[in-house]
Amino acid sequence: MSLDPVYLDYPHRKQGMDHDLYPWSNLFERSPLTWADGKRLLTWIVVDLEWFPITPTDKPFRAPGHMQTAYPDYRHYTSRDYGNRVGIYRLLDAVEKVGARISVAANGAIAQRYPQLIRDIVAAGHEVIAHSTDMNGTIASGIGKDVERDLIAGSLDMIEAASGIRPGGWLSIARSQSFDTPALLAEVGVTYMCDWVNDDLPYAMNTAGGRIINLPLNHEMSDRQILTVQQHSADSYCEQIQDAFAWLDGEAKAYGGRILPLNITPYIMGLPYRIGAFERLLGWMAAQPGHAYATGGNIVAQAAPQLG
Repeated sequence: MSLDPVYLDYPHRKQGMDHDLYPWSNLFERSPLTWADGKRLLTWIVVDLEWFPITPTDKPFRAPGHMQTAYPDYRHYTSRDYGNRVGIYRLLDAVEKVGARISVAANGAIAQRYPQLIRDIVAAGHEVIAHSTDMNGTIASGIGKDVERDLIAGSLDMIEAASGIRPGGWLSIARSQSFDTPALLAEVGVTYMCDWVNDDLPYAMNTAGGRIINLPLNHEMSDRQILTVQQHSADSYCEQIQDAFAWLDGEAKAYGGRILPLNITPYIMGLPYRIGAFERLLGWMAAQPGHAYATGGNIVAQAAPQLG
């Protein structure tokens, strides 16, 4: 029995992904991006500041890092809370030592529960981007456009109430989106999102809600992936980041500006036996020629005029 030709006729098939959000292009054939002050490589540190309700919601899925054992799961609940009480301030001290400004991806619930923490972050010159309402606020197709729209608005409102600044960036839980997410973010004025990880540089999307830039936040270089999933040491993590730094800097010399994204978790990297290695890594990067630290908002502001 032969296959009906209709199965091979897909009207939306095209080079790259099958959508009209952006045209596909080869990273090594694009016009080079340039960064301010002649820098080649920008390190973008994103710290996830999260509040986990003690009872997880499994629909549409359970967020990574959520409670695991019989409830109340105080072991994991207090471990996550350690990040918001202790780990985050160690990380803020570490980046201050090298003069770095970072992006903090905060749940709206953090802004409600710990508004002074958000104010401390903003007062230090860092950027706060929205990271849903709390760690039960996951997104996937099927939750409904109105539910998702309310979730996005609620997150933005809670952070603005504590910081006085409406977030311009968005990071979904587990980088998970629905088919509606880019347009819903664009229509409320979010400038950039960090969820699509199919590139090493920012690129513009044209959605039904308007233009939005995706700034890829690579999960494979996150502390969660390297330290907790792969069970590597903090020293091994730092060596891998130095390897990535060297490779990207080499590409930048040949092809134009590059970004090194570091996704950091306070209850993972902020532990006392890891933070020293992380501080040494930050100092090493700060000393490299052609390098600077930058927030996501700063990177997007530099890149947007160059993206057309």
